[in-house]
Amino acid sequence: MAKDVTRRDVVRGLPLYQQGIIPGSDAVKLSSNENPCGPLPSVVEAVTRMLAGFNRYPSISAEEVRSAIAEHVGVDMRQVALGAGSTEVASQLMHALASTGDEIIFPWRSFEAYQILTQVAGATPVPVPLTEDLRHDLDAMSAAITDRTRLIFLCTPNNPTGTALHTDEVEEFLVKVPEEVVVVIDEAYCHFNKEEGAADGIGLLEHHPNVVVLRTFSKAYGLAGLRIGFAISSPEISEDLRRVATPFTVTSLAQQAAIASLAVEDELNKRVQQILTERTRIFAELTRQGWPVRPSQANFFWLATGDDTERIDGVLTSRGVFARCWSGEGIRLSIGSPMENDRAIEALSQAIAEV
Repeated sequence: MAKDVTRRDVVRGLPLYQQGIIPGSDAVKLSSNENPCGPLPSVVEAVTRMLAGFNRYPSISAEEVRSAIAEHVGVDMRQVALGAGSTEVASQLMHALASTGDEIIFPWRSFEAYQILTQVAGATPVPVPLTEDLRHDLDAMSAAITDRTRLIFLCTPNNPTGTALHTDEVEEFLVKVPEEVVVVIDEAYCHFNKEEGAADGIGLLEHHPNVVVLRTFSKAYGLAGLRIGFAISSPEISEDLRRVATPFTVTSLAQQAAIASLAVEDELNKRVQQILTERTRIFAELTRQGWPVRPSQANFFWLATGDDTERIDGVLTSRGVFARCWSGEGIRLSIGSPMENDRAIEALSQAIAEV
Protein backbone atom coordinates (compact mmCIF):
# COMPACT_ATOMS: atom_id res chain seq x y z
CA MET A 1 0.00 0.00 0.00
CA ALA A 2 1.24 3.51 -0.81
CA LYS A 3 2.57 5.28 2.27
CA ASP A 4 0.40 8.34 1.63
CA VAL A 5 -2.91 6.44 1.74
CA THR A 6 -4.94 7.47 4.78
CA ARG A 7 -5.97 4.51 6.91
CA ARG A 8 -8.71 4.62 9.53
CA ASP A 9 -7.33 4.41 13.05
CA VAL A 10 -10.38 2.48 14.22
CA VAL A 11 -9.79 -0.19 11.56
CA ARG A 12 -6.10 -0.53 12.36
CA GLY A 13 -7.05 -1.02 16.00
CA LEU A 14 -9.59 -3.76 15.36
CA PRO A 15 -8.79 -7.32 16.40
CA LEU A 16 -8.89 -9.77 13.51
CA TYR A 17 -11.82 -12.15 13.73
CA GLN A 18 -10.33 -15.46 14.81
CA GLN A 19 -11.58 -18.47 12.88
CA GLY A 20 -11.25 -21.79 14.62
CA ILE A 21 -7.93 -23.38 13.70
CA ILE A 22 -8.09 -25.66 10.67
CA PRO A 23 -5.99 -28.66 11.73
CA GLY A 24 -4.38 -31.44 9.73
CA SER A 25 -6.11 -34.62 8.61
CA ASP A 26 -5.39 -36.54 11.82
CA ALA A 27 -6.56 -33.77 14.12
CA VAL A 28 -9.98 -32.97 15.56
CA LYS A 29 -11.47 -29.52 14.92
CA LEU A 30 -13.85 -28.57 17.72
CA SER A 31 -13.39 -24.83 17.46
CA SER A 32 -16.12 -23.47 15.16
CA ASN A 33 -19.44 -24.93 16.42
CA GLU A 34 -20.07 -26.68 13.12
CA ASN A 35 -22.48 -29.55 12.53
CA PRO A 36 -20.28 -32.67 12.43
CA CYS A 37 -22.82 -34.70 10.45
CA GLY A 38 -22.30 -33.19 7.01
CA PRO A 39 -25.01 -31.92 4.66
CA LEU A 40 -28.23 -33.90 4.29
CA PRO A 41 -28.36 -35.97 1.07
CA SER A 42 -31.39 -34.10 -0.29
CA VAL A 43 -29.58 -30.81 0.27
CA VAL A 44 -26.53 -32.07 -1.62
CA GLU A 45 -28.81 -33.05 -4.50
CA ALA A 46 -30.41 -29.60 -4.57
CA VAL A 47 -27.03 -27.89 -4.67
CA THR A 48 -25.71 -30.27 -7.33
CA ARG A 49 -28.61 -29.39 -9.61
CA MET A 50 -27.56 -25.73 -9.42
CA LEU A 51 -23.90 -26.22 -10.31
CA ALA A 52 -24.30 -25.81 -14.05
CA GLY A 53 -25.85 -22.38 -13.59
CA PHE A 54 -23.42 -20.55 -11.35
CA ASN A 55 -22.21 -18.46 -14.27
CA ARG A 56 -25.39 -16.46 -13.57
CA TYR A 57 -25.94 -14.06 -10.70
CA PRO A 58 -28.30 -15.25 -7.95
CA SER A 59 -31.72 -13.75 -7.45
CA ILE A 60 -31.19 -10.50 -5.56
CA SER A 61 -34.75 -10.47 -4.22
CA ALA A 62 -34.44 -14.16 -3.21
CA GLU A 63 -38.22 -14.40 -3.04
CA GLU A 64 -38.31 -18.19 -3.22
CA VAL A 65 -36.12 -18.76 -0.17
CA ARG A 66 -37.58 -15.80 1.72
CA SER A 67 -41.06 -17.22 1.11
CA ALA A 68 -39.93 -20.65 2.36
CA ILE A 69 -38.43 -19.13 5.51
CA ALA A 70 -41.53 -17.00 6.12
CA GLU A 71 -43.82 -20.01 5.84
CA HIS A 72 -41.53 -22.06 8.10
CA VAL A 73 -41.51 -19.53 10.97
CA GLY A 74 -45.03 -18.18 10.41
CA VAL A 75 -44.44 -14.60 9.26
CA ASP A 76 -44.98 -12.52 6.14
CA MET A 77 -42.28 -12.72 3.47
CA ARG A 78 -41.83 -8.94 3.74
CA GLN A 79 -40.42 -9.53 7.24
CA VAL A 80 -37.53 -11.68 6.01
CA ALA A 81 -34.11 -10.28 5.06
CA LEU A 82 -31.11 -12.38 4.04
CA GLY A 83 -27.36 -12.21 4.33
CA ALA A 84 -24.29 -14.38 3.84
CA GLY A 85 -24.71 -15.81 7.33
CA SER A 86 -26.43 -14.13 10.27
CA THR A 87 -23.17 -12.26 10.96
CA GLU A 88 -23.63 -10.31 7.76
CA VAL A 89 -27.24 -9.57 8.69
CA ALA A 90 -26.00 -8.22 12.04
CA SER A 91 -23.69 -5.95 10.09
CA GLN A 92 -26.61 -4.80 7.92
CA LEU A 93 -28.55 -3.87 11.06
CA MET A 94 -25.68 -1.78 12.35
CA HIS A 95 -25.21 0.06 9.05
CA ALA A 96 -28.94 0.61 8.63
CA LEU A 97 -29.69 1.82 12.15
CA ALA A 98 -26.51 3.28 13.66
CA SER A 99 -23.84 5.77 12.68
CA THR A 100 -21.04 7.84 14.17
CA GLY A 101 -21.75 8.78 17.77
CA ASP A 102 -24.47 6.16 18.20
CA GLU A 103 -24.10 3.32 20.70
CA ILE A 104 -24.66 -0.42 20.41
CA ILE A 105 -25.04 -2.46 23.59
CA PHE A 106 -24.20 -6.16 23.80
CA PRO A 107 -23.27 -8.72 26.50
CA TRP A 108 -19.63 -9.59 27.03
CA ARG A 109 -18.17 -12.11 26.66
CA SER A 110 -20.41 -12.96 23.76
CA PHE A 111 -20.10 -13.31 19.99
CA GLU A 112 -16.83 -11.53 19.21
CA ALA A 113 -18.09 -10.09 15.92
CA TYR A 114 -20.41 -7.69 17.78
CA GLN A 115 -17.45 -5.63 18.97
CA ILE A 116 -15.75 -5.62 15.58
CA LEU A 117 -18.81 -4.90 13.44
CA THR A 118 -19.94 -2.05 15.70
CA GLN A 119 -16.67 -0.19 15.18
CA VAL A 120 -16.63 -0.87 11.44
CA ALA A 121 -20.08 0.74 11.26
CA GLY A 122 -18.65 3.80 13.01
CA ALA A 123 -20.72 3.33 16.16
CA THR A 124 -19.53 3.02 19.75
CA PRO A 125 -19.52 -0.44 21.35
CA VAL A 126 -20.98 -0.72 24.86
CA PRO A 127 -20.08 -4.19 26.17
CA VAL A 128 -21.84 -5.19 29.39
CA PRO A 129 -20.14 -7.95 31.45
CA LEU A 130 -21.99 -11.20 32.06
CA THR A 131 -23.11 -12.15 35.53
CA GLU A 132 -21.02 -14.50 37.67
CA ASP A 133 -23.10 -17.42 36.38
CA LEU A 134 -22.25 -16.43 32.78
CA ARG A 135 -25.68 -15.07 31.85
CA HIS A 136 -26.75 -11.72 30.40
CA ASP A 137 -26.92 -9.02 33.07
CA LEU A 138 -30.18 -7.56 31.79
CA ASP A 139 -30.43 -5.03 34.62
CA ALA A 140 -26.99 -3.66 33.78
CA MET A 141 -27.82 -3.67 30.06
CA SER A 142 -30.98 -1.65 30.60
CA ALA A 143 -29.05 0.75 32.84
CA ALA A 144 -26.54 1.25 29.99
CA ILE A 145 -29.21 2.66 27.65
CA THR A 146 -28.70 6.33 26.78
CA ASP A 147 -30.24 8.72 24.27
CA ARG A 148 -27.49 7.57 21.88
CA THR A 149 -28.41 3.87 22.06
CA ARG A 150 -29.65 2.53 18.72
CA LEU A 151 -29.24 -1.24 18.99
CA ILE A 152 -29.06 -3.83 21.75
CA PHE A 153 -27.93 -7.39 21.02
CA LEU A 154 -29.07 -10.36 23.08
CA CYS A 155 -27.41 -13.68 22.25
CA THR A 156 -29.39 -16.74 23.33
CA PRO A 157 -28.01 -19.31 23.75
CA ASN A 158 -24.98 -17.13 24.37
CA ASN A 159 -21.81 -17.79 22.40
CA PRO A 160 -19.47 -18.89 23.99
CA THR A 161 -21.04 -19.65 27.40
CA GLY A 162 -24.09 -21.65 26.23
CA THR A 163 -26.49 -19.97 28.67
CA ALA A 164 -30.03 -19.12 27.54
CA LEU A 165 -32.45 -16.31 28.25
CA HIS A 166 -36.02 -16.95 29.42
CA THR A 167 -39.21 -15.40 28.10
CA ASP A 168 -40.19 -13.72 31.36
CA GLU A 169 -36.85 -11.96 31.84
CA VAL A 170 -36.71 -10.79 28.21
CA GLU A 171 -40.28 -9.49 28.43
CA GLU A 172 -39.34 -7.58 31.58
CA PHE A 173 -36.25 -6.21 29.83
CA LEU A 174 -38.17 -5.07 26.74
CA VAL A 175 -40.47 -2.96 28.90
CA LYS A 176 -37.40 -0.93 29.95
CA VAL A 177 -36.20 -0.37 26.38
CA PRO A 178 -37.45 2.73 24.51
CA GLU A 179 -39.62 1.79 21.53
CA GLU A 180 -37.22 3.47 19.09
CA VAL A 181 -34.29 1.27 20.19
CA VAL A 182 -34.01 -2.01 18.27
CA VAL A 183 -33.40 -5.18 20.29
CA VAL A 184 -31.72 -7.92 18.25
CA ILE A 185 -32.21 -11.45 19.56
CA ASP A 186 -29.45 -13.58 18.05
CA GLU A 187 -30.70 -17.17 17.94
CA ALA A 188 -27.95 -18.85 15.92
CA TYR A 189 -28.10 -21.90 18.22
CA CYS A 190 -31.86 -22.03 18.85
CA HIS A 191 -32.26 -25.61 17.55
CA PHE A 192 -30.16 -26.88 20.47
CA ASN A 193 -31.97 -24.86 23.13
CA LYS A 194 -34.24 -27.19 25.11
CA GLU A 195 -34.40 -25.24 28.35
CA GLU A 196 -37.88 -24.87 29.81
CA GLY A 197 -39.19 -21.32 29.47
CA ALA A 198 -36.53 -20.35 26.94
CA ALA A 199 -37.17 -17.11 25.09
CA ASP A 200 -38.55 -17.41 21.56
CA GLY A 201 -37.70 -14.36 19.51
CA ILE A 202 -40.41 -14.93 16.91
CA GLY A 203 -43.08 -15.01 19.61
CA LEU A 204 -41.70 -11.82 21.19
CA LEU A 205 -41.67 -10.01 17.84
CA GLU A 206 -45.45 -10.30 17.59
CA HIS A 207 -45.92 -7.90 20.51
CA HIS A 208 -42.68 -5.91 20.24
CA PRO A 209 -42.13 -4.35 16.79
CA ASN A 210 -38.67 -3.12 17.81
CA VAL A 211 -37.45 -6.74 18.11
CA VAL A 212 -35.37 -8.33 15.35
CA VAL A 213 -34.57 -12.05 15.35
CA LEU A 214 -31.37 -13.38 13.79
CA ARG A 215 -31.07 -17.01 12.71
CA THR A 216 -28.69 -18.97 10.53
CA PHE A 217 -28.38 -22.09 8.41
CA SER A 218 -24.73 -22.49 9.44
CA LYS A 219 -25.18 -24.44 12.68
CA ALA A 220 -27.94 -27.06 12.98
CA TYR A 221 -28.60 -27.11 9.23
CA GLY A 222 -24.93 -27.69 8.42
CA LEU A 223 -24.60 -25.05 5.67
CA ALA A 224 -21.69 -23.13 7.21
CA GLY A 225 -19.64 -23.27 4.02
CA LEU A 226 -22.46 -21.88 1.86
CA ARG A 227 -23.18 -18.84 4.07
CA ILE A 228 -26.84 -17.97 4.50
CA GLY A 229 -28.60 -16.43 7.46
CA PHE A 230 -31.66 -14.27 7.93
CA ALA A 231 -33.44 -11.69 10.05
CA ILE A 232 -37.11 -11.62 10.97
CA SER A 233 -38.36 -8.12 11.77
CA SER A 234 -41.01 -5.57 10.96
CA PRO A 235 -41.47 -5.06 7.19
CA GLU A 236 -39.97 -1.57 7.52
CA ILE A 237 -36.74 -2.75 9.17
CA SER A 238 -36.53 -5.66 6.74
CA GLU A 239 -36.78 -3.25 3.81
CA ASP A 240 -33.94 -1.14 5.22
CA LEU A 241 -31.77 -4.25 5.61
CA ARG A 242 -32.28 -5.11 1.96
CA ARG A 243 -31.32 -1.54 1.02
CA VAL A 244 -27.93 -1.70 2.78
CA ALA A 245 -27.15 -5.33 1.90
CA THR A 246 -24.27 -5.98 -0.47
CA PRO A 247 -25.87 -7.27 -3.69
CA PHE A 248 -25.59 -10.94 -4.65
CA THR A 249 -23.79 -12.16 -1.50
CA VAL A 250 -26.29 -14.99 -0.94
CA THR A 251 -25.51 -17.38 -3.77
CA SER A 252 -27.96 -19.48 -5.74
CA LEU A 253 -26.37 -22.57 -4.18
CA ALA A 254 -27.01 -21.24 -0.68
CA GLN A 255 -30.58 -20.25 -1.48
CA GLN A 256 -31.48 -23.66 -2.87
CA ALA A 257 -29.70 -25.46 -0.02
CA ALA A 258 -31.74 -23.48 2.50
CA ILE A 259 -35.02 -24.30 0.73
CA ALA A 260 -34.11 -27.99 0.62
CA SER A 261 -33.12 -27.93 4.30
CA LEU A 262 -36.46 -26.50 5.39
CA ALA A 263 -38.24 -29.27 3.48
CA VAL A 264 -36.61 -32.05 5.52
CA GLU A 265 -37.04 -30.79 9.07
CA ASP A 266 -37.62 -34.34 10.39
CA GLU A 267 -34.18 -35.40 9.19
CA LEU A 268 -32.67 -32.29 10.71
CA ASN A 269 -34.28 -33.00 14.07
CA LYS A 270 -32.76 -36.48 14.13
CA ARG A 271 -29.30 -34.98 13.68
CA VAL A 272 -29.94 -32.35 16.31
CA GLN A 273 -30.96 -35.12 18.71
CA GLN A 274 -27.68 -36.92 18.04
CA ILE A 275 -25.81 -33.77 19.04
CA LEU A 276 -27.96 -33.36 22.16
CA THR A 277 -27.25 -36.96 23.16
CA GLU A 278 -23.53 -36.28 22.84
CA ARG A 279 -23.96 -33.05 24.79
CA THR A 280 -25.42 -34.96 27.72
CA ARG A 281 -22.63 -37.54 27.59
CA ILE A 282 -19.83 -34.95 27.39
CA PHE A 283 -21.24 -32.91 30.26
CA ALA A 284 -21.38 -36.00 32.46
CA GLU A 285 -17.79 -36.94 31.59
CA LEU A 286 -16.36 -33.45 32.10
CA THR A 287 -18.23 -33.06 35.39
CA ARG A 288 -16.89 -36.42 36.54
CA GLN A 289 -13.35 -35.29 35.67
CA GLY A 290 -13.82 -32.16 37.77
CA TRP A 291 -13.96 -29.45 35.09
CA PRO A 292 -15.68 -26.09 35.80
CA VAL A 293 -18.35 -26.66 33.16
CA ARG A 294 -21.96 -25.48 33.17
CA PRO A 295 -24.92 -27.05 31.37
CA SER A 296 -25.12 -25.73 27.82
CA GLN A 297 -28.11 -25.03 25.59
CA ALA A 298 -25.92 -24.88 22.47
CA ASN A 299 -23.66 -27.26 20.56
CA PHE A 300 -20.59 -26.36 22.61
CA PHE A 301 -19.34 -26.10 26.19
CA TRP A 302 -17.55 -23.29 28.00
CA LEU A 303 -14.67 -24.25 30.26
CA ALA A 304 -13.91 -21.36 32.62
CA THR A 305 -10.21 -22.17 32.87
CA GLY A 306 -8.96 -18.66 33.71
CA ASP A 307 -5.20 -18.30 34.08
CA ASP A 308 -4.70 -21.98 33.24
CA THR A 309 -6.26 -21.61 29.79
CA GLU A 310 -3.11 -21.58 27.68
CA ARG A 311 -1.66 -24.64 29.44
CA ILE A 312 -4.85 -26.62 28.93
CA ASP A 313 -5.11 -25.51 25.30
CA GLY A 314 -1.52 -26.65 24.82
CA VAL A 315 -2.37 -30.11 26.16
CA LEU A 316 -5.36 -30.32 23.80
CA THR A 317 -3.42 -29.27 20.70
CA SER A 318 -0.53 -31.59 21.56
CA ARG A 319 -3.05 -34.41 21.34
CA GLY A 320 -4.55 -33.16 18.10
CA VAL A 321 -7.68 -31.54 19.56
CA PHE A 322 -8.31 -27.94 18.49
CA ALA A 323 -10.82 -25.93 20.54
CA ARG A 324 -11.37 -22.16 20.69
CA CYS A 325 -9.17 -20.56 23.30
CA TRP A 326 -9.43 -17.10 24.92
CA SER A 327 -6.25 -16.55 26.89
CA GLY A 328 -6.87 -15.86 30.58
CA GLU A 329 -10.61 -16.56 30.26
CA GLY A 330 -11.59 -19.99 29.02
CA ILE A 331 -12.04 -22.54 26.26
CA ARG A 332 -15.06 -23.18 24.08
CA LEU A 333 -15.31 -26.82 23.06
CA SER A 334 -17.64 -27.62 20.16
CA ILE A 335 -19.57 -30.88 20.09
CA GLY A 336 -18.34 -33.11 17.29
CA SER A 337 -18.88 -36.71 16.28
CA PRO A 338 -18.75 -39.37 19.03
CA MET A 339 -15.20 -40.30 17.98
CA GLU A 340 -14.08 -36.66 17.99
CA ASN A 341 -15.68 -36.11 21.38
CA ASP A 342 -13.91 -39.17 22.77
CA ARG A 343 -10.60 -37.65 21.67
CA ALA A 344 -11.45 -34.39 23.42
CA ILE A 345 -12.58 -36.13 26.62
CA GLU A 346 -9.36 -38.14 26.75
CA ALA A 347 -7.20 -35.06 26.12
CA LEU A 348 -8.99 -33.13 28.86
CA SER A 349 -8.54 -36.00 31.29
CA GLN A 350 -4.80 -35.72 30.68
CA ALA A 351 -4.90 -31.94 31.14
CA ILE A 352 -6.63 -32.13 34.51
CA ALA A 353 -4.37 -34.99 35.64
CA GLU A 354 -1.34 -32.73 35.15
CA VAL A 355 -2.63 -30.06 37.54
